[in-house]
Amino acid sequence: MARAFLFVLDSFGVGGAPDAAAYGDEGADTLGHIAEFCAAGAGDRAGLRSGPLSLPNMSELGLLHIARAASGHFPAGMPLPEKVYGIYGAASEVSRGKDTPSGHWEIAGTPVNFDWGYFPTEGDAFPPELIEALCRQADIPGILGNCHASGTEIIARLGEEHIRTGKPICYTSSDSVFQVAAHELHFGLDRLLAFCNTARGLLDSYNIGRVIARPFVGQSASTFQRTGNRRDFSVLPPEPTLLDRLVENRRHVHAVGKIGDIFAHQGISRLIKANGNEALMDASLSAIDEAEDGDLVFTNFVDFDMIYGHRRDVPGYAAALEAFDARLPEVHKKLKPGDLVVLTADHGCDPTWRGTDHTRERVPIIAYGPGIRSRSIGVRRTYADIGESVARHLGIPAGAHGRSFL
Repeated sequence: MARAFLFVLDSFGVGGAPDAAAYGDEGADTLGHIAEFCAAGAGDRAGLRSGPLSLPNMSELGLLHIARAASGHFPAGMPLPEKVYGIYGAASEVSRGKDTPSGHWEIAGTPVNFDWGYFPTEGDAFPPELIEALCRQADIPGILGNCHASGTEIIARLGEEHIRTGKPICYTSSDSVFQVAAHELHFGLDRLLAFCNTARGLLDSYNIGRVIARPFVGQSASTFQRTGNRRDFSVLPPEPTLLDRLVENRRHVHAVGKIGDIFAHQGISRLIKANGNEALMDASLSAIDEAEDGDLVFTNFVDFDMIYGHRRDVPGYAAALEAFDARLPEVHKKLKPGDLVVLTADHGCDPTWRGTDHTRERVPIIAYGPGIRSRSIGVRRTYADIGESVARHLGIPAGAHGRSFL
């Protein structure tokens, strides 16, 4: 039996990107700075965790050696394991962006070799003609926001006015994205999704990668809270990905979490929704049980990025990593001969870094399974090597952009 389980720890960078300076991120290191923060005794979080960062399972799979290869040093305060099991290395990104679609598409063997469209960082973010067309087609009285913003901050600032006026909150970030926050009850979830679908059509000509629906609940700035009904409306990848090639070869792709949205629901055999890292792990374990020979289970663990990275919550990120690490033995127990597990990331989001945006970093590659020989694969030129390794493991033809490390 040959099955593959590809887990993306969203934003779990390991530093060292050779072109980080071009993105204003020279020195960013998500893992390294979290470990440094915890080793300094600053990592306590309301009784959830304390002391140095502790990731014993990923450490035994080569994480600390990956960090040294990527950034030049071992993470602070983390003891080296006696032995490393499985394949370990890092990868640099060649796509022209540090966003979610670019990272995932490149992991799946299809780098982004074009420039995304972006909105201005100063003043009004969106051109008047776009807003006019959007309001007319969606039959709304106007929008709020129209700026670069943090999602939680702008909901707290404009949420009450949104409820009062019925105007959706529209904002962007350093990514190629148009985000819309609206109240699930007062505005309506279905109405929000329809509005975002309208925006998706209008934004194609601007080459914007994603429209993101950000529903929330609550009745005041102090009680507003985003829900798990987020939805991403992405453009299609520029060419067929690993997922398309698997489906073409009559394999099944089990997409857990927001993977379906990221790939615009192309190359997906089965969509499995779950909200939060714990539920995503539960869903992944169930999918492993149901996966057949030749199948891929592909999961995005979004909390690292959405809840901790963007919000610059260092102890929260550390606690989430430790919780994920603690559940890896559950994955190990479900593996059968011929199975392959790959742990990686799509970009960085260093919670100690300035601002609230992603950071340009290398990502870890951890690959293991019954019979997999332990070895270092060094620093790979592109994330696409991950997808090509999965392709080789599952016995489908190679793609054009990466090279298998198997």
